[in-house]
Amino acid sequence: MTAFTLFHVAISLVGIFSGLVVLVGLLSAKRLDCWTNTFLVTTIATSVTGFLFPVQHFMPSHGVGILSIIVLTIACIARYVKKLAGFWRRTYVVSAVLALYFNVFVLIVQLFLKVPALHVLAPTGAEPPFAIAQEITLVAFIALGIAATIRFRPSLE
Repeated sequence: MTAFTLFHVAISLVGIFSGLVVLVGLLSAKRLDCWTNTFLVTTIATSVTGFLFPVQHFMPSHGVGILSIIVLTIACIARYVKKLAGFWRRTYVVSAVLALYFNVFVLIVQLFLKVPALHVLAPTGAEPPFAIAQEITLVAFIALGIAATIRFRPSLE
């Protein structure tokens, strides 16, 4: 792997880990500002660096990257500009959870592409093991997103 690929993977993993910590915070009504900053910065960096790989055509990963940048922009506006006031609290939660989901979605794609034991189960990404993994992930994120939206009522600090 090139240094750039390692950098991209490292920030992606930091983004996912910090995003999971933020999600736990949302579920327990805690803002976790430092973790939130780390999650948003690394997830933005992951999305941006994903466009810097040399490719000849538009790929599905580019579509996910565009969607991720859009929801991350909304999350940053809700969190830092609108200060989670009113409906911006829910907007932040939904956009942050969605951005984390996009990162996990791509992680699953990459695992099925790069890990030989998984790749043999779904060499084209159209096989049932891949679809089942993605469906379970989607359902889990929908449930966690709903729970986080209901529970996240941070105190004004």
